[in-house]
Amino acid sequence: MPHILIVEDETIIRSALRRLLERNQYQVSEAGSVQEAQERFSIPTFDLIVSDLRLPGAPGTELIKLGQGTPVLIMTSYASLRSAVDSMKMGAVDYIAKPFDHDEMLQAVARILRDRQSASSATAEQRPTGKAANGADKPGVDNSNGEIGIIGSCPPMQDLYSKIRKVAPTDSNVLIQGESGTGKELVARALHNLSKRAKAPMISVNCAAIPESLIESELFGHEKGAFTGASAGRAGLVEAADGGTLFLDEIGELPLEAQARLLRVLQEGEIRRVGSVQSQKVDVRLIAATHRDLKSLAKIGQFREDLYYRLHVIALKLPALRERGADVNEIANAFLLRQSARINRTDLRFAADAEQAIRHYSWPGNVRELENAVERAVILSESPEISAELLGIDIELSDLEDDDFIGLAPQQGAAGNTSHEPTEDLSLEDYFQHFVLEHQDHMTETELARKLGVSRKCLWERRQRLGIPRRKTGVASES
Repeated sequence: MPHILIVEDETIIRSALRRLLERNQYQVSEAGSVQEAQERFSIPTFDLIVSDLRLPGAPGTELIKLGQGTPVLIMTSYASLRSAVDSMKMGAVDYIAKPFDHDEMLQAVARILRDRQSASSATAEQRPTGKAANGADKPGVDNSNGEIGIIGSCPPMQDLYSKIRKVAPTDSNVLIQGESGTGKELVARALHNLSKRAKAPMISVNCAAIPESLIESELFGHEKGAFTGASAGRAGLVEAADGGTLFLDEIGELPLEAQARLLRVLQEGEIRRVGSVQSQKVDVRLIAATHRDLKSLAKIGQFREDLYYRLHVIALKLPALRERGADVNEIANAFLLRQSARINRTDLRFAADAEQAIRHYSWPGNVRELENAVERAVILSESPEISAELLGIDIELSDLEDDDFIGLAPQQGAAGNTSHEPTEDLSLEDYFQHFVLEHQDHMTETELARKLGVSRKCLWERRQRLGIPRRKTGVASES
């Protein structure tokens, strides 16, 4: 079980963070200052140190030297963002801005511990293999993509790895496209780590998580008195990424005014803080990600067309999990090992029905949904074998094999139509589409779902995926 040291002088924050980490199977020790940490513990023995930047006495960055190689995650407020970036230059492995949400902290901790384990494995083996480069909790990773740190070997992913290796050494802007939960930030981090900017900071910003009224100030900074409450000037996130990489997730949510400012950064290489009349030069590489169709948004005026073409220099497409074949089981087993290690259980394994369920479920939430399902199953499992039921996923029409589906031929229709047996050469999706188009004019959604043997939710999801719109017909409306 990883052992983490928290160094924070505010008791409430320290206690809350301790409870959060302990709930997630980490061993935790705590101190209120660097001096107290030195007196009570052997600092280099910890797997990770999480420290506030500003502490009574010595600052949190002092722990970088005292840790003798132990990774240090610095906590800081947005007001001292520049100091946080400086702390990374001093050797901190990363920083996290206060206030942070629980998921953000847990993701940062898991990533740092995973990277530390990867580095240890690579050092021990001298020549890293796929497993050494990706950590012992990511088994079965193809050796050829070890340095990228993403699991999977299906053809679409192999093509993606090839493009990442070609694009990473350049300074070209990159647009990563893919559904939510497919791992777009992992691709962005791989591009940064394989670039010449790898030793500089990578600043990640979720554009959808920042209130529209604050996003320009957060990105570009502001001067004292620029708006009500601006009691002091401060640097923005673009400025903090100077020399490194700026990753803008969900860029389709960026307001038009902020898009115009961002365009200036890309065209001129300079920013102007809110409330300032002077510009300053910045050197950042921009990586953007979105699950939305920016070209369509540009056509209807919801996204700047000139910015779209600036971003679209290199476009990388991440396949959905349901399109990655056997990768899904490989990823599930990696999550199983990781979650098992957290609760000190080495006997857990997937039952045959669970393996089938994982392989054939459509995973609308992609990798994020898979990770949550595995974590839930590990926590609830009372025996070494994890059943499909414990995964808590709804295996329906979209997830059945063709042989399983043949018996679901609809019977007499609502308008007296005789049933149509599916021909053997029809795929599941072909059959679904054929049946819905043939019967939707005289059946309600409830009747369609019942005849197909699925839920209305599944019917709706399949309509969306196959692009079959609901027709406005004379069928009686449903409550």
